[in-house]
Amino acid sequence: MTLPENFDIEDRAQRARQNFLDGYNCCQAVLLAFSDIFGIEEKTIATIASGFGGGMARMREVCGTVSAIGMAAGFISPAIRPKDMAERTANYALVQELAGEFRKENGSIICRELLGLPARTEAPAPSERTSEYYRRRPCPELVACSARIIARKLADAR
Repeated sequence: MTLPENFDIEDRAQRARQNFLDGYNCCQAVLLAFSDIFGIEEKTIATIASGFGGGMARMREVCGTVSAIGMAAGFISPAIRPKDMAERTANYALVQELAGEFRKENGSIICRELLGLPARTEAPAPSERTSEYYRRRPCPELVACSARIIARKLADAR
């Protein structure tokens, strides 16, 4: 994986944030900010990540931005051979490291905790994106945070 000469961590964070503000779910927003780096078409990323918004389909479990971190880790440290335990261990270690950074910065990796919601499953219909929605939720900043974490790891790996 080769980073462009002008690779900028904050630019990737702002791309992810804007993707979210444009209506993509949290997982999609983060991954789409790296589609050129990972060499995956935007439509494919949007498709694969479509069920991971709202802590996986609004179930408010692991934050979709943290799911995106896990997916990105697959490109950074792939574990593609099922019997290669060293690959799998390296991948899991990276996911744990990056998710740990997110937890340290935000206090949790659980969607409902990040949003201050009660422990319950919500209806599957996504919330309408209104100014009130954005005012009440930290999601744009959480999206940017996860993108920064991924971008820092990519920059460190140069």
